[in-house]
Amino acid sequence: QSAPSLLNYFLPNDIGISALDCTEAFRLLSPREKLYAHYLSRSAWYGGLAVLLQTSPESASIFVLLQRLFRKQPAAQLESMATAAGLSPEEYQAFLVYAAGLYANMGNYKSFGDTKFIPNLPKEKLKALVWQSQAFQDSPSEMEALWDSCSTLLFSLEDQQKQLGLGDKGVTTYFSGNCCLEDAELAQKFLDSKNLSAYNTRLFKNKSEEGKASYEVRLASAVQKGESAMSYLKKSRCGRYDFEDCVFMVSRGDYAYLMKKVSENLEKAKNHAANENQKRMLEEYAQSFTFGSIEAHKEGSRFWIKDKGPIVESYIGFIESYRDPFGSRGEFEGFVAVVNKAMSERFAKLVSSAEVLLPELPWPKDFEKDRFLLPDFTSLDVLTFAGSGIPAGINIPNYDDIRQSEGFKNVSLGNVLAVAYATQKDKLTFLDEEDKDMYIKWKGPSFEVQVGLHELLGHGSGKLFVQDEKGNFNFEQDNVRNPETGEQITTWYKGNETWDSKFSTISCSYEECRAECVGLYLCLNKHVLSIFGHEDEDAKEVVYINWLNMVRAGLLGLEFFTPESKSWRQAHMQARFVILRVLLEAGEGLVNLKESTGKDGRPDALITLDRSKVHTVGKAAIERFLCKLQVIKSTADVEGGRALYEGYSAVSDTGSHNFLRLRETVLLRKEARKMFVQANTRVKGESVELVEYEGSAAGLIRSFTERFADDAEEVEAHLLELNKRDAPCWC
Repeated sequence: QSAPSLLNYFLPNDIGISALDCTEAFRLLSPREKLYAHYLSRSAWYGGLAVLLQTSPESASIFVLLQRLFRKQPAAQLESMATAAGLSPEEYQAFLVYAAGLYANMGNYKSFGDTKFIPNLPKEKLKALVWQSQAFQDSPSEMEALWDSCSTLLFSLEDQQKQLGLGDKGVTTYFSGNCCLEDAELAQKFLDSKNLSAYNTRLFKNKSEEGKASYEVRLASAVQKGESAMSYLKKSRCGRYDFEDCVFMVSRGDYAYLMKKVSENLEKAKNHAANENQKRMLEEYAQSFTFGSIEAHKEGSRFWIKDKGPIVESYIGFIESYRDPFGSRGEFEGFVAVVNKAMSERFAKLVSSAEVLLPELPWPKDFEKDRFLLPDFTSLDVLTFAGSGIPAGINIPNYDDIRQSEGFKNVSLGNVLAVAYATQKDKLTFLDEEDKDMYIKWKGPSFEVQVGLHELLGHGSGKLFVQDEKGNFNFEQDNVRNPETGEQITTWYKGNETWDSKFSTISCSYEECRAECVGLYLCLNKHVLSIFGHEDEDAKEVVYINWLNMVRAGLLGLEFFTPESKSWRQAHMQARFVILRVLLEAGEGLVNLKESTGKDGRPDALITLDRSKVHTVGKAAIERFLCKLQVIKSTADVEGGRALYEGYSAVSDTGSHNFLRLRETVLLRKEARKMFVQANTRVKGESVELVEYEGSAAGLIRSFTERFADDAEEVEAHLLELNKRDAPCWC
């Protein structure tokens, strides 16, 4: 490995680590709300440990190794052992940053970008530190066995192990090591034929039976086979099936111990619920995690949508499918957050303006939903977010059938936004000096506007043309015209086809791109800006910085492109690169991107935006592109969609810009993504107290060692057992 390329696999010692502040929001809760939030948080933290088992074969063992080291000796105490073991202060800091990174990402692959990270110190030195530690002195044989089980993969950077992926493209524990894309496709067909969702499953390919390929589809559930023959289980689809000359076994019991903990704490939270909808929702969720039923989770989600404007908001389950290489299995996440009333008022105004704003979008009204389902849109301060990373905004549930007919909720995470986008001037790359101060001042306010428009009117807009099983159309087939060609509509979704199933590998990024374009387009509207309190000159700055931020993000997005496989590793960043290409193509000096040499003598680049052309050249370019995106999406035109989107996503060294060379410059100057330290809650007598930690690697580590204080040894033993059970499947 050459040194620069190796640097991409280390977390820098000066990485930004900030505490997520929710003191004020938590203080304002009633005693009952605090207990509700506490038990939901416990549920989320236990479930979040499943992500270790969903990420890589070694993640769970590394987690237990770190927990054992730091439970015996906090970071400050362990430092003297590190010195004795021959580590320099920089090497010890690198180890703390690695440990913090493993906790923050719930595994040793970055949650944003899916690349592996390893400790930035020699393996021998880390081993010496483990051997010096109190944990080792107390249980030498156990600690040695733990080290032996994970130390090779902890440091390994073989090509396949550098990123998450399926087959020879990377590492995944959603599939056994002998699965490839064809196996994933066959399993999807099988699941569809049984009307089973892939969200809470993993796929294991077994030894063939009577010459037939044999697979196990394993559902996440507390109940394992043979337990409790309730009627609930009889309805379930567990059992053996013959399908396309293969054998499929549907079983349950994945992450059983963790799912039991999740369900137990949901039951405790139920005692403190504010209303009937919350109680019913928690009952259904508990059923889902107990028996492995996505139907129960959907039912819980329906009650969740009905629970409008709660003070304590939460969602939990196998949700986002970004990290399954096939795109259909959900990663576990659970969050608990408290309403931020001031910001929520602004979002409520945006929601009530939706019916005025939607007709402003650049497609004919036939391409818009028949009626806009007014969603709940709140700004929340996160108390707990368990999973592999924390987003800035969320639009859920991800069940298309529920979203189209019953509605959804939008959430903006205010205290995440406040921390994630605070930037130091000296770390601000690729911008003109004149733009930097303005960027720092207006980035937060402009991003709030963009998140609101993206989630609500981006993901919430646009209609899919469908012909149902009975042959009925949800649009006037004879009258609706394609605004691009003026001709009749000839393609649409049939029967069970969905946006995801038709557009598969490009669906995630394409949809993020459409939502980002809606944000850029509608932020030009004075009414939108006044909703967020921006008038006159301030409003102009918000628009300018929102657009400037988008083109800069497009350039930064190149970090998430892998030239070897010509693939993108992050849906949002691919979307932003596509938008940069569209705006560069608009010409007329709207966007300028030049390569240069920095003050340090190394390659650099400068991106500028002509603010006088945003409302003319910029608006026209986004208008045309956005209309194209929507028409293709509405009409299920997969071929047209792929040609358009993959064309703009291509990264090459030919054409007006050498994007492959610019990618090297972006990698050279990239700033690592921030990590968050979250508080813990503790029941003391009748009340719940909030335990906060400092925004540092040591603070993040301490928050995790205290998170499972009551049953740490039991949790660690079960994690190792779950990990060991499947270890033979990854080879």
